[in-house]
Amino acid sequence: MTEPSNEPKDASPSVIAQQATMLNALPFSDTRDFDDATRGFLGTIENAKITNPQGRTVWSLEPYGFLSTAQAPATVNPSLWRQARLNMHHGLFEVVPGIYQVRGLDIANMTLIEGDSGVIVVDTLTSIEGARAALDLYYRHRGQRPVAAVIFTHTHTDHWGGARGVLEEDALASGRVPIIAPNLFMEHAVSENIIAGPAMLRRAQYQFGPFLAKGVRGQVDNGLGKSMAAGGVALLRPTDLIMATGDRRVIDGVAFEFQMAPNSEAPAEMHFFIPRYKLLNLAENCTHNFHNLLPFRGADVRDALAWSKYLNEALQLWDGKAEAMCGQHHWPVWGAERIGTMIRQQRDLYKFAHDQTIRLMNHGLTAAEIAETIQLPKSLEGAWHGRGYYGHIRHNVKAIYQKYLGWYDANPVNLDPLPPVESGKKYVEYMGGADAILTRARTDFDKGEFRFVAQALGHLVFAEPDNGAARALLADTLEQLGYAAESATWRNAYLFGAQELRQGMPKTPPRPPMPRETLAALRTSQLWDVLGIRLNGPKAEGKHIVVNWSFSDTGETFVLNLENCALTYTEGVQAEDADASFTLARATLDEVIAKLTSFPEAVAAGKVKLSGNPMRLAELMGLMDEFPRMFEIAEPKRAVVV
Repeated sequence: MTEPSNEPKDASPSVIAQQATMLNALPFSDTRDFDDATRGFLGTIENAKITNPQGRTVWSLEPYGFLSTAQAPATVNPSLWRQARLNMHHGLFEVVPGIYQVRGLDIANMTLIEGDSGVIVVDTLTSIEGARAALDLYYRHRGQRPVAAVIFTHTHTDHWGGARGVLEEDALASGRVPIIAPNLFMEHAVSENIIAGPAMLRRAQYQFGPFLAKGVRGQVDNGLGKSMAAGGVALLRPTDLIMATGDRRVIDGVAFEFQMAPNSEAPAEMHFFIPRYKLLNLAENCTHNFHNLLPFRGADVRDALAWSKYLNEALQLWDGKAEAMCGQHHWPVWGAERIGTMIRQQRDLYKFAHDQTIRLMNHGLTAAEIAETIQLPKSLEGAWHGRGYYGHIRHNVKAIYQKYLGWYDANPVNLDPLPPVESGKKYVEYMGGADAILTRARTDFDKGEFRFVAQALGHLVFAEPDNGAARALLADTLEQLGYAAESATWRNAYLFGAQELRQGMPKTPPRPPMPRETLAALRTSQLWDVLGIRLNGPKAEGKHIVVNWSFSDTGETFVLNLENCALTYTEGVQAEDADASFTLARATLDEVIAKLTSFPEAVAAGKVKLSGNPMRLAELMGLMDEFPRMFEIAEPKRAVVV
């Protein structure tokens, strides 16, 4: 019998047996990745520690010192342990003379390409502090030189969030340093990171495990790297967009050949080849793991078929031409033959997952049944870079199924089931009550049947969220599932669920306002879209409010219209019958949203001209929800949401 406890437990005998099986099944004697991960090392920052101006640590690998031993403990899958150790290498590395990478100062890499007079920075990490530290590390070993350009390979925050750390204020103001990105970068950077941001950030806690203790019974890795940095983030608008495959640029004397890869790992993503250095960069589409087709934090489902085709196209464009290949995560690969082999295997990994999912789907199998049936071929199963440390075949096939058929498996039983609390109560009633469930669950726990134990106890916790024995046993069960998981994201999700069942949700500070730089990068129409999702529909019942906006610095005009419990806007017009009209600089609105000033203060300072009834705007803003930073996931919601 498992005694209730808030402390992590040991690995169970069944998990220990699974770890031994994994250890014997994979080619652990192949150590080429360890050689590649250290090749070209020039120097680093002690423990990769980075602090902000106030002295707070925003990144450090010191807590991961436990990974210094080669042998995996029983509480960590040995394959994941190997990946976690590879992701510990940090510092500045020479890829080829003239191209360098900073790795291990963030979950992502910064690539630095030397031009005729300066350095081109590819991806600027998550945080401003991390980007500044990475560039300083480069300067320390390669000498001071100006930033000639910044390239964003795609739309995820860990690739653009630190741009202010490599661009000085005068460079931003003058626009002399181009910021280059794939077409539709801003649209997708906003929709992926801002529109659904509050829910994504909470779910990301389960994916990345930032509130888990670092250690052999806690967070060890994220597959792509260690974790997400905790510093300042700002979104800068690109000044030059790459529009099509075959586009070329000469940047500081260096020729680039670009390939577009939309709707692959990110909705806007691109690759490039540099003939001068014979270097190929496939961004995040050819990394040292099977990537996510649908991350736990949430996103648009990624197109596995298109992903595979882009890798095939990259082979057609550059196979045999590149002598080195690097990505924006993990370590490079050298030699034309090895590069070609890796790209072909990654290409076939996504194509196999796609085609076999569709084949089984067309035989009538559901997503869950496909996940139980599909098995990677031995040639891909044994390739370390094809292992599911970040994505995993078992959830990637479900993403493919969802992309084609959606959430509904066509069984009417699943068309409109009861929500978790109500169904949980009925399950408990049908199974004979809490005591009967716990008795059976403890027996199955001892057998190692953790997946069903988690399902059964999940119903009990949603029916009786304060049942301490149920919470404790479910936590123990999720923990064992986490210990056995090869995927870092699965491990983090299981272990964080266990922690929250034992200790409750972490205490976090209030959500900070959106940075002014990020706001300035958004189009005004995008600001209205963000405002629209905050409108509380039930509170707006029966209300009709019309507000004119005129922006003196951008020349834009808008009408905001609240009607039928929906907030819409029309650009380029003004309503004659508006309840209120406001004229101001768009920059003033940014300051208000960033909470650097208030609307009444801006009016009093003469920054806003108004007519009509300004209280109608106050009434409209009173209908807006403030999204919580935390909400329950592994147990019922405590607050009522309407």
